[in-house]
Amino acid sequence: MPVKKAPKSLPYEQGKWASAFTPRAKGEKRYWLVKSEPHSFSFDDLMAAEGRTTCWDGVRNTAARNFLRDGMKRGDGVLYYHSMAEPPAVVGVGTVVREGYPDPSAFDRTHEYFDPESDRATPMWYAVDIRGDKRLKRPVTLADIKANTSLADMALVRVSRLSVVPVTTEEWRIIMDMSQ
Repeated sequence: MPVKKAPKSLPYEQGKWASAFTPRAKGEKRYWLVKSEPHSFSFDDLMAAEGRTTCWDGVRNTAARNFLRDGMKRGDGVLYYHSMAEPPAVVGVGTVVREGYPDPSAFDRTHEYFDPESDRATPMWYAVDIRGDKRLKRPVTLADIKANTSLADMALVRVSRLSVVPVTTEEWRIIMDMSQ
């Protein structure tokens, strides 16, 4: 049987989100947006979890996997977005508290995100741990975001299918201002 190789990606410096993977300055903080359907795992569920922390698992898209595995670092800021909600909106903020590690759900035969092709020696899927920090005073809806021309290039708007996307420092600031 051939040896399975770890998943590879295009060199990040050639990709659409190259800036999410460039070397960081000492202490540099980056920002991310994670999506969840509120009926599946809401921001309230995160805030009610032990230590307001959860394993962000079950992501089965290679671009989003790369953000989890190689982009997100401890201390990075997280926008928590409710998708499939009425209206869809950024509802809270959090922090990455554990960097990318093999997604345990990929190896759990009883889990809905079990992947029979997964191999512990060369994991395909990754997770991070995030902590909920605070609910926004005012949710920032997708309509609000799309209406703001300063956010026209935001990954949420341009590639809405991804469950984890980078957010620029300026986009983070604008979303925070809009939430007041």
